[in-house]
Amino acid sequence: MIEDALSVTPVTPAGEVTVVAASFGELVEAHPGQPGRVASSRVLKADGVRLVHLAFDDGQQLTEHTAPVPILLQCVTGRFTIEVAERRIELAPGGIVHLTRRLPHAVTAHGESRLLITLLDSADWD
Repeated sequence: MIEDALSVTPVTPAGEVTVVAASFGELVEAHPGQPGRVASSRVLKADGVRLVHLAFDDGQQLTEHTAPVPILLQCVTGRFTIEVAERRIELAPGGIVHLTRRLPHAVTAHGESRLLITLLDSADWD
């Protein structure tokens, strides 16, 4: 059985399964970009994790900033340069980078690009 994206299925009295997206294409379709600005969409907020989808136009940037929790940056489409700890990391589709909490970083898109950010809220974990 194939489930729709964002469906929630109870598994046990202690937990559930959430299908966020069955493919990157489904994720992109559900969260359209907005020309001229970085479009942000919260995809999921669940125990211990949040997912945020960002849609960029060519050349758009997030200037240096930090995250209060550890994060994963995953390139969904397009290409990105991540500037962190005096390094320039190039991300292509499928590429993933882990950053510790409060680590200053900047993001630049090359072409129309999509980024999935996973915020790992370890305070929620046992």
